[in-house]
Amino acid sequence: MSTTARDGAVATCHRLLLVSRNDELDSLLAGRRIAAHAGDLHLTRATCPDDESGEPRPDVALVCDDRDAAVRLLALGVQVVHLRSGHEPDGARADEAMAGALRRVHVPGWLPGPRPTGRDIRTTGTLAPVRLSRARARSGTLLLLSLWGVPEDEATAFTDGPLRELVREATRRTGRCDIVHDTAGPLVRAALGPLTKPATGTAVSVAVHRADEVEVDALHAGAEVFLASPTLTALTLAQARRSPLSLLPALGAAQRDLAERTRTAVSLPQATDPTAPELWAPSQDPPASPWRALAATSDDLRGAQRVARTLRQLSFAPL
Repeated sequence: MSTTARDGAVATCHRLLLVSRNDELDSLLAGRRIAAHAGDLHLTRATCPDDESGEPRPDVALVCDDRDAAVRLLALGVQVVHLRSGHEPDGARADEAMAGALRRVHVPGWLPGPRPTGRDIRTTGTLAPVRLSRARARSGTLLLLSLWGVPEDEATAFTDGPLRELVREATRRTGRCDIVHDTAGPLVRAALGPLTKPATGTAVSVAVHRADEVEVDALHAGAEVFLASPTLTALTLAQARRSPLSLLPALGAAQRDLAERTRTAVSLPQATDPTAPELWAPSQDPPASPWRALAATSDDLRGAQRVARTLRQLSFAPL
């Protein structure tokens, strides 16, 4: 695909293929945040380049977590940046080799613990949202729930009990609650079904969304209260915007390990008691934010820009 410039020269349109696991919160939002800095690259999500649809082959691909997709694209001769977006309990584990791909791992600079090892693996720093500001007038609660990799019994126990109580209290305290989930949607909707049906003549106060169907970062910008699973995407969102965050109970090994590491760096409230007043009180004193204590630099927030710069460089000057 090309366009003709004014002087008659042909300007090539460089294509960036974005592949992510849309049912994994970290993977989906990491891809979106990097793609927001892609500049003049033409973004595509076609998963089968050069197939019968006529979709041309991309110049470069950002593959978030989907190893099989990365291997297929490498076999087609596509330049690949493979990103591990989510936290793993063994942060020092050497990634399995993937010949030909540039490998990146999402690790905020402030997060304690060992760094990933392996040949040619680089950490990204914080993959922050493209807009760091929040709306001046904020309302309601955003509840960001990740059940990716969580054992089914843990997920069911949480959605059938604590989740319902938190959502009820959120609507009572803040007037509205948006629940954004990645996987296990049927569990969430079954547990919250009665709460999502407003009484006659009243506005909807509880809304359930799939993460790939809404702009999560924009919802956060307008929310008064933020509750979230211990995931990298939630922590980086709150840290980048210096916003209050209360952590939901950690579910699964990865969330428990990330929550434990986070506690050694920053003190965040735990959303274990829905009736606790401090859970619903918005911060009136930004300098008192717990994020202030982190030894994080402004450069650490530019992780998404750095990965996007690598993608642009590869598209114009392949290795």
